[in-house]
Amino acid sequence: MSELSLTQLRKSFGETEIIKGINLDVSEGEFVVFVGPSGCGKSTLLRMIAGLEDVSDGEIQIGGKVVNDLAPVKRGIAMVFQSYALYPHMTVFENIAFPLRVERLPNDEVNERVDRAAKVLQLDARLEQRPGTLSGGQRQRVAIGRAIVRQPRIFLFDEPLSNLDAALRSEMRIELMELHKKLGSTMIYVTHDQVEAMTMADKIVVMNTGVIEQIGSPLELYHKPDNRFVAGFIGSPKMNFINGTCTAADGKKITIDLGELGNVVLERNSTAQVGQRVTIGIRPEHLALNEGDFILNLVPRIVEHLGIHAIVYADQPDGEVFTGMFEGDPAVKEGTPVKIGFNAIDTHLFDADGMAVY
Repeated sequence: MSELSLTQLRKSFGETEIIKGINLDVSEGEFVVFVGPSGCGKSTLLRMIAGLEDVSDGEIQIGGKVVNDLAPVKRGIAMVFQSYALYPHMTVFENIAFPLRVERLPNDEVNERVDRAAKVLQLDARLEQRPGTLSGGQRQRVAIGRAIVRQPRIFLFDEPLSNLDAALRSEMRIELMELHKKLGSTMIYVTHDQVEAMTMADKIVVMNTGVIEQIGSPLELYHKPDNRFVAGFIGSPKMNFINGTCTAADGKKITIDLGELGNVVLERNSTAQVGQRVTIGIRPEHLALNEGDFILNLVPRIVEHLGIHAIVYADQPDGEVFTGMFEGDPAVKEGTPVKIGFNAIDTHLFDADGMAVY
């Protein structure tokens, strides 16, 4: 039985449908990340699970029980928001204990739960401090501690790291992954940052305009995206796309005319017809200088030297940006033509509707 099950879930605000028939099963103990661009509906979906948004249609089950009409406090969930929402006049102890005070639990149980959560989050030395004396990462841990003490079936995180600087975000990602291992709880995490999704998730749910584009492990989505949207969203820097026209296809091989960039032949079971538009995808990290099955002649516009690697940006003939990522500090200069190559095995192929062909 799934810990969380969504069946044909829909949400509309007036005439505008935001969530468009979502079906999803989350197993007990999974760390699931909802990812997608701003406005895709991921936070709205999380709030529906939490009971903070009404369901227009469909069903939410938690632990096999339909919870559509249950108040948030009775759903067995705890939510950590983007803002810490801490009480500045209360100590760390009282901030964490607040939901237990509301439930009127005995003091002994409150003390035990808060102490246990504080040790897990390494806050036991700061229980008498107030939030104003803490760093951003420590404040977020207090907010997480307030969720832990409720002992929920499911933790919900709504972009909890977006207010932190880059270094703290990296540290907190590790802490959240360690927390998941310690607690073994089901966690659902919302972010627009695909790097967070790739590093933290057991399973990623990629959303776009209120629908699920693909569900899978991080590496499944990286190596075998279902469509062009997922291919372009997962990976950093994002995948390059080169538009072309099918000039020959026999069910085993397809020949593609890339215009000024030349022709490529891929061994793919494509149903494309001669004259149909198709798209080749190639990730920046799968490119090489001066070698490969296919060579593109491009002129770098911007070169970012980052030490461990360099990122090169060039313009394709159709104006689309082409990005390459190369190890070390290669001899590439802005405005000087270079030959960038890739191998057929590393390419992705998308048909005229943007669906992947394997």
